[in-house]
Amino acid sequence: MGIDTPGRVKFIRTEEGDIVVRPIRSVTDLRGVLEGKTDEQGCSATERLQEERTADKASEEELRQRYAGDDEADERRTALRFPKRSSSTLNH
Repeated sequence: MGIDTPGRVKFIRTEEGDIVVRPIRSVTDLRGVLEGKTDEQGCSATERLQEERTADKASEEELRQRYAGDDEADERRTALRFPKRSSSTLNH
């Protein structure tokens, strides 16, 4: 059937209702396989991906805002624990 081991296949339903098995040789062979398909909420794969990317960006921004001042606070804590010494102090 032209399917190498370990092989990957895709199943395609024809307009007549037949199922055709085709080998997948590369990721680009999957292009269009979800065209016209929707999930339980009626979203296409592209819409779902866009929603997830938007949610990821919002989550990243929330983390940035939450921890934005931490670098400065870390520097202050470090300075308190390890005060800078003058060169004359270091030589003695």
